[in-house]
Amino acid sequence: MLVTGVFWGTWFTLTRSLENFSAEEFLHIGKVIIANVAIPMRIILPLCIFFMLLSLWHYPQKKSFRFYFNIIAFAFVLITLLITLIVLVPIDNHIKLWRVSTVPSNFEEIRSRWEHYHSIRTFTSLLSFVFFAASMR
Repeated sequence: MLVTGVFWGTWFTLTRSLENFSAEEFLHIGKVIIANVAIPMRIILPLCIFFMLLSLWHYPQKKSFRFYFNIIAFAFVLITLLITLIVLVPIDNHIKLWRVSTVPSNFEEIRSRWEHYHSIRTFTSLLSFVFFAASMR
């Protein structure tokens, strides 16, 4: 739930309204959020994946539909990780280097891509949580 909470909170408070922020505001907010979550998520997300893997390994009824829900939950959290590492972290690394005077001319395109993948990641993490919760007895 911690992983989903971080992504859901960001989506709810920021991602849905990114187009309302100027380049300077986006840059400031983006840098603050990146600084706030980069280190904790390097710990929380791998731990989440590890504990979900343990729950699969130790699941008592491996032929039950609930076990398959657990597998689906694990797949969704892996998709969440891949979206983060392949798409969003590279964008974040660029944003960290920008200054108000060096915001690229295609800023709106980058912001739109960032927003799109943040939304997808939020919903894959939500689906992971829903399926994981449904796998519990």
